[in-house]
Amino acid sequence: MKRDSSRVALTGNEAGALAMKQVRPDVVAGYPITPQTELMQQFAKYVADGDVATDLVLVESEHSAMSAVIGASATGVRAMTATSANGLALMWEMLYIAAGYRLPISTMLVSRSLGGPINIHCDHSDAMGMRDTGWIMLFAETAQEAYDNGIMATRIAEHDSVRTPVMTVQDGFITSHTTQVLSVLTDDQVTRFVGVYRPERSLSNFEQPMTYGSIVLPDYYMDIKRQQADAMVNAPRFIDQVSEEYAELSGRRYDPIELYRMDDAQVALVVLGSAAGTAKDAIDIMRERGVAVGLLKVRMFRPFPHVEVAEALSRTRAICVMDRSLAMGAPMGALAQDVATSLVTGRRVPPMYNAVYGLGGRDITIEDFQGVIEEAAEVAVTGAPKAAVRYVGLRGNEE
Repeated sequence: MKRDSSRVALTGNEAGALAMKQVRPDVVAGYPITPQTELMQQFAKYVADGDVATDLVLVESEHSAMSAVIGASATGVRAMTATSANGLALMWEMLYIAAGYRLPISTMLVSRSLGGPINIHCDHSDAMGMRDTGWIMLFAETAQEAYDNGIMATRIAEHDSVRTPVMTVQDGFITSHTTQVLSVLTDDQVTRFVGVYRPERSLSNFEQPMTYGSIVLPDYYMDIKRQQADAMVNAPRFIDQVSEEYAELSGRRYDPIELYRMDDAQVALVVLGSAAGTAKDAIDIMRERGVAVGLLKVRMFRPFPHVEVAEALSRTRAICVMDRSLAMGAPMGALAQDVATSLVTGRRVPPMYNAVYGLGGRDITIEDFQGVIEEAAEVAVTGAPKAAVRYVGLRGNEE
């Protein structure tokens, strides 16, 4: 297929809104919350200008936003929304319902801390809180990835063998409000790529009546949840298929993980989201100093690519997994727990520890990453981390 993309300067929020417009959803429900507000505001402008024939429903809360797209999706139409932080928390109940009903809803999350104390800046507290709700989760490092994920999410969710909602995640303010140059497809290209949504089952199919929302007692509930879990286990093969088709269209290929300078790495960092870009710069500097360090960026967080992660990391001598959220009371952060579990089921378990960074939007610099890499290089020699969890960039003493 001919690749016909245009180079434009957009913020991450604008990129998400453009992807939403090009997907041409039938129904979008919106409610403002920082730092997602500009995304939905831009999409509302597309609707007002007649650029997309979407029924835009402006509701009274984020709980209502997810409820509205659940109702719309159940009738057999393409439905989307977007949110951040406390808004996602208000959707909690409905996230489980959307996944449990196997509705192919696509939602854009502009990730932000959860209070208290109140903070409107980036960390992954909101995303980590929803990780077990049954949604597929794709993280973006850049505005380009946020745009591409927003398009692919619809194809993934609507695949007959998946039929699972998808949450695409970008970092609040860091990505959402930063202007970057990216390549975008034409409206017609995206329309052809996502295709026409024709579900086999819906409430509007009066020839085959069905029910959504009925109570399920112990005799069937567990069996239904097992089917839902199986769909998540089987989803990666279809996600890979969609990624391959998107690569043919756009020239950009997205795998569940991205490896950077990992071929001969003795030390590995594992990161989600925008911090991967800063980590790559620090890795280049440390490589020049003779430190064999590489990066594993997790792009598909749910379902977690445990086989690929174990294979990529088993050859290293030390691993530092970096979490932009806290798992209160747990031995390590959410990402670190998944990596540790992946290694246990793999062939070899190198020394691993957890670094917590960037909470509430605190910057992590190239120098911070250099310090993390230096400490990880020491662990590669000693074979034992000084602590299971460390904090990067605290005021005063680190511990």
